[in-house]
Amino acid sequence: MTEHSVRLITLTSAPFASNTLREGLDVALVAAAFGEPVTLLFAGDGALALVKAQQAGAPGQKAILPTLEMLEMYDIEALLVPESSLAEQGLDASQLIEAARVITQDEMAALYQCSRDVLHF
Repeated sequence: MTEHSVRLITLTSAPFASNTLREGLDVALVAAAFGEPVTLLFAGDGALALVKAQQAGAPGQKAILPTLEMLEMYDIEALLVPESSLAEQGLDASQLIEAARVITQDEMAALYQCSRDVLHF
């Protein structure tokens, strides 16, 4: 990864707390559709979006997992979650979808440094 080469989208909202997480995913899909390299960081409550066994949201809310599964078609392969967020949520890496990768605080700091744009949702 070259310095300032990626667009980092940080998702910190729980999957069904609001539409914020879904809006962040939509921005990622649009950027990727225009050839922008995108990395997604699921931090804080956003880590819950990566759990394999998700419950359905309230009536009318779309499930998040189908969107996550299609990200690879848009060349969005970096689905990162800080180990500190897993600890905050009481989660273990084995509970996450296969595409998720757990990163350390040092890796997260380096990610912020090498990102061209950082968007928070």
